[in-house]
Amino acid sequence: MKDDKKLDMTRNVRDSETHDKEARRKPWRPVRKLETPPPPEGYEYRWIREATLGQEDANNMSYRLREGWELVQGSELPEGWHFPTIEQGRMAGVIHNEGLVLAKMPIETVKERREHYESRTRQANEALDNTMFNDSGKDNRYVKYDSKRESQVTFGSKK
Repeated sequence: MKDDKKLDMTRNVRDSETHDKEARRKPWRPVRKLETPPPPEGYEYRWIREATLGQEDANNMSYRLREGWELVQGSELPEGWHFPTIEQGRMAGVIHNEGLVLAKMPIETVKERREHYESRTRQANEALDNTMFNDSGKDNRYVKYDSKRESQVTFGSKK
């Protein structure tokens, strides 16, 4: 009888272990190469090019760091997220993925940066419009692009 009780207890333990493993199992899905964990509150993550074809891109890294991006250490990741980190050198511990490193920036700074580049794009488009499409020129063969203009295409002739 004592042997039966031991056997039953062993089965119960084994059953609960199996159940725990099944409860924690995540369904399979294809790997997204540039997947990122959720960033900390108030930050945004972005992958930055550190190297191309094995050649270090120091200019890009220097520019991005001066722009305000901060490199993310593997120790900063939330529980359950695992990424490879650089093993040695000046960037030891930084998360990397095939020539890219993970960086973070405060959301307010990201918005200011985005607004700056949108403004520069708007200015460049206005300058182009003023140069190419002004009425004072003799050569008026350029047509100004209007994104709001609509056109319809019909087939056949109406009689």
